Amino acid sequence: MGPAGGAVRPGRFYGVYLLYCLNPQHRGRVYVGFTVNPARRVQQHNGGRKKGGAWRTSGRGPWEMVLIVHGFPSAVAALRFEWAWQHPQASRRLAHVGRRLRGEAAFAFHLRVLAHMLRAPPWARLPLTLRWLRPDFRQDLCLPPPPHMPLAFGPPPPRGSVPRCHTSPRADTEPGMDPGAAEACCTLCAQLLQDEEGPLCCPHPGCPLRAHVICLAEEFLREEPGQLLPLEGQCPSCENSVLWGDLVWLCRMGTEEEEESESEEEHWTDMLETDPQCP
Repeated sequence: MGPAGGAVRPGRFYGVYLLYCLNPQHRGRVYVGFTVNPARRVQQHNGGRKKGGAWRTSGRGPWEMVLIVHGFPSAVAALRFEWAWQHPQASRRLAHVGRRLRGEAAFAFHLRVLAHMLRAPPWARLPLTLRWLRPDFRQDLCLPPPPHMPLAFGPPPPRGSVPRCHTSPRADTEPGMDPGAAEACCTLCAQLLQDEEGPLCCPHPGCPLRAHVICLAEEFLREEPGQLLPLEGQCPSCENSVLWGDLVWLCRMGTEEEEESESEEEHWTDMLETDPQCP
């Protein structure tokens, strides 16, 4: 497994969370939402609509963000996960999940749906992390997450600043070698790499791997020819086991655009919410 483990990988953060209402008048209500900033989002929910919270949570707080699933490759992927979690009966991928049982609490029902989602395609092959922000709310899921999805506890740690993989020459290029020749070519196909292609780099220190996405994906999928998205594989350069998600996150580092698009993304998810989350 890659070095990231249960930590938040560098790059953009996309999460889908579960809120739990602590208000005695509404205790037990839950709410599913999308965020790029968990701490800020829960403050918005507790601050009401004037502070950017959703209308379904406004005036019913305090709300506690007890659980978040993160590691989605894009905002769209996270929003699709959010919608399916909110509307399991409308999702064709969750047709096997029964309706909420009589006497089943909203919290238990949403955990049951989540357990099936993490085992269903396409989510079962994403490099997701299940994080309990409130460990005292933790419950074992009826189906354990796939082995490559770590279980984490507490708030997400700050995102690290890891240098992006570039194709420019390194200072340790051997004397007499054409500057950048070694790193300007894909390790696997030996074809030239372009900066805009975002070559994949191994996260293990000192590993020289630079590869096209398609080349490394094909290498990792040799043992799973029927799949399109790898889970993990052995680095062809250093031979260490690497999670596909770690490779992608190193390639797609976060930028200031994340903060600029935060309000737009969370306004988008508020517009998509159509069903009340009630006990």
